[in-house]
Amino acid sequence: MSRPVNGDAALLALAQAAGLDTQWTDVFGKRHQVRDEILRKMLVALELPCGCSAQISESRSWLEQEARQAVARMVIAQADEAPVFAHTGSTAYRLALDGGGQCSGSAEHAGNGLLRIAPVSRPGYHGLSIGDSELVLAVSPPRCPSVETLAGHPGRHWGVAAQVYSLRGQPAGHYSLLARLAEHAGRQGAAAVAISPVHAMFSAAPQRFSPYSPSSRLFLNAAYIDPAHVLGNDAFLQALDQGEREDGYRMDEDALRIDWPRVLPQRLRLLRRMHDNFRRRGGKSLLEDLEKFSREGGEALESHARFEALHDRHVLDFGAESGWQDWPEDFRDPSSPGLRAYAAAHENEVHFHVFLQWLAHKGMQDVQRGARVAGMPIGLITDLAIGTDPRGSHAWSRQKEILAGVSVGAPPDLYQALGQDWGLTAMSPRALRDTGYAAFIEILRAAFRYAGGVRVDHILGLARMWLVAQGESPADGAYLRYPLDDMLRLLALEAWRHQAVVVGENLGTVPEGFNERLREKSMLGMSVLWFQRDGQAGEGGEPAPFSLPSQWPSWTMAMPTTHDLPTIAGWWRGRDLHWRERLGEAPEHGQWSKAAHWREGEKKALWNAMQAAGCLPVAAANPTAEVPRDAVLGFVASTPSPLVMVSMEDLLGMEDQPNLPGHTGTGVAAHPNWMQTLPMSVEQIFTDRGVVSGIAAIRRARGEA
Repeated sequence: MSRPVNGDAALLALAQAAGLDTQWTDVFGKRHQVRDEILRKMLVALELPCGCSAQISESRSWLEQEARQAVARMVIAQADEAPVFAHTGSTAYRLALDGGGQCSGSAEHAGNGLLRIAPVSRPGYHGLSIGDSELVLAVSPPRCPSVETLAGHPGRHWGVAAQVYSLRGQPAGHYSLLARLAEHAGRQGAAAVAISPVHAMFSAAPQRFSPYSPSSRLFLNAAYIDPAHVLGNDAFLQALDQGEREDGYRMDEDALRIDWPRVLPQRLRLLRRMHDNFRRRGGKSLLEDLEKFSREGGEALESHARFEALHDRHVLDFGAESGWQDWPEDFRDPSSPGLRAYAAAHENEVHFHVFLQWLAHKGMQDVQRGARVAGMPIGLITDLAIGTDPRGSHAWSRQKEILAGVSVGAPPDLYQALGQDWGLTAMSPRALRDTGYAAFIEILRAAFRYAGGVRVDHILGLARMWLVAQGESPADGAYLRYPLDDMLRLLALEAWRHQAVVVGENLGTVPEGFNERLREKSMLGMSVLWFQRDGQAGEGGEPAPFSLPSQWPSWTMAMPTTHDLPTIAGWWRGRDLHWRERLGEAPEHGQWSKAAHWREGEKKALWNAMQAAGCLPVAAANPTAEVPRDAVLGFVASTPSPLVMVSMEDLLGMEDQPNLPGHTGTGVAAHPNWMQTLPMSVEQIFTDRGVVSGIAAIRRARGEA
């Protein structure tokens, strides 16, 4: 690897030993050197002092010593492959197999202080005793469950994708509406319903409502609770009568945008009254069920509830954008005596947040149950966000596992020329290994708990994360490497334990060989229509042609678009270009007229591809003003993908996409990120003429009757 003359060789060596890539390649193939100043900030975040030569030398020695003395808490292997791990001393071992049974043997020396034991064919978390050490042997299956395996046949399946908050109708809670959507879609032949993240947000800060910036990935969003689902309609009406009439959920049935700062506090006031009533005179069986849920949730649930209570207490002092870092020092440590005393003194408030998680849990359980009853072989595909807000519950309760002073983002690319800083935390690779991947496994289990599949947001982060130092431009970041083999194997193991599919969001700058690794593990990648092109733009400046359906990958989930990209109708009518011009994204004179002209060329290219694929009549020479929505759906659905996913926005012909990245403002002029609702109720959707026509086009292309 080349290095500029003015680079600090010792600093670069330390950075590379710590897992930082000191160079990176952009989407145009150009190599960039990470500035020394940036590397120093990254190393400080990794707890490796590097302010002078002596510190660099000391940190390098510390890393080497750490590697020599590392005692694995977990050994990770693949089924039928011999596990190899570092160990000195006795070679006699005993295995307590997950699910029952034992075996024993003598390990072989594998050189360099490593031992090798006999292959284990049974996937699971096995207890490995060797010498004085007690380890966990995690044995992963070679592959994740496939769509075909879960369906019981190799058919060409399809599903719908929904932003949970966008659902409208009765019952009023979004979890119940999601269950109804799944039931209706299942009856239409859908195999799955994919959703936006339902991670826990900040109850006391309704202004922070992006589902990809959660407070915790271990728990659920309380804003989506149906207040009548568990406790009954009478309890709901009683609580409604005890307060202001506008506190009810039903006020928002006809809103096309959700005013979160108004709606969430109203919902929480109602739920507080329901909680108080329930504690005084709730039914015995439900009270016992809540207590059982609380016990099973253990320390993690208690910590989250305490965080929510404390955050509510301190928001008034420090503002809606504050976090645990702003609290009095005694409350920044989840295990401090002062915090325990506060929780005891405010037991009812802490219990309220446990109560909310219980209601959300019951709602999500019924979503997957209803989907399977309706005939879906997969059912719910949940979305695992790439990280959490550093000010939130998860970062507070797992401080030793996260990196401070840096955030997750993305380098500059074709669509975000300045790069991206998502403001999210990143887990420490060293802490993951030192703790036996406990935090990672905890997150995976929460994601799979209610689902037949999980979409891993930015799955490239299992190999490397683009980190941005605090106060720096997203373009001045660096990649930090992660233990990809271990993390993919644990992901496959949890998918196998839950009998669920894995979808990896692998869009963007993909490291060489990464997609092949996903395919080997039977993890679905993602193929999005707007990116499926056959070669480059033409010499005359015309857009690159679209790939025919037969040329699409056969191992990915195919879809017309994503929540961050234009809908079919929005793309065809240039709605996304309108928004970007309106928001001042490119002020250069004539920029947007050129973009509009380019879009017309793209429409012609897609039109030609749909004609070649038999999705449009050949006689129609030019694109029409009317959006050829059914033809586009049929085009994508005729790909060899085992699973095609279509958004509710596309089924309903909506123009505005759920999220326009880089624009997080509010107000009349702002893009309605994460607040746009569907134009009709869940009960009306599948009787709508356009939806019926669109589903028919999908089913024909998928080979269904």
